[in-house]
Amino acid sequence: MKVKEANFWLSVLSDLRNRGLEDILIASVDGLKGFPEAINSIFPKTEVQLCIVHQIRNSIKFVGSKYQKEFLKDLKLVYQASTKEIAESELIRLNEKWGSKYLLVLKSWQNKWDNLSLFFKYPPA
Repeated sequence: MKVKEANFWLSVLSDLRNRGLEDILIASVDGLKGFPEAINSIFPKTEVQLCIVHQIRNSIKFVGSKYQKEFLKDLKLVYQASTKEIAESELIRLNEKWGSKYLLVLKSWQNKWDNLSLFFKYPPA
């Protein structure tokens, strides 16, 4: 992250704290480099979750248009699962079905899973 951007986000977060915000339970970020560190420097207890929507959008770019609808239907079973355990089972199934065709997409989900699945710790809205 550029120094100017880092300073901007640090100032925004500092301003929030100075106006009385004591803590943030969970923050969803889009992968902007340095932003999670900025959040944790001001609010050290905050859990930083990668944004599912951005992950889906980045993934679908690499799926052939012919398969996108079916792939998204299968992927939805992962991120809309009721528990992390069910989501992980669905991720395995997704890999079994699509891994030979879209290995890099599925590797991205697997490699980022810890930061994509934090929301499963909390009850649904």
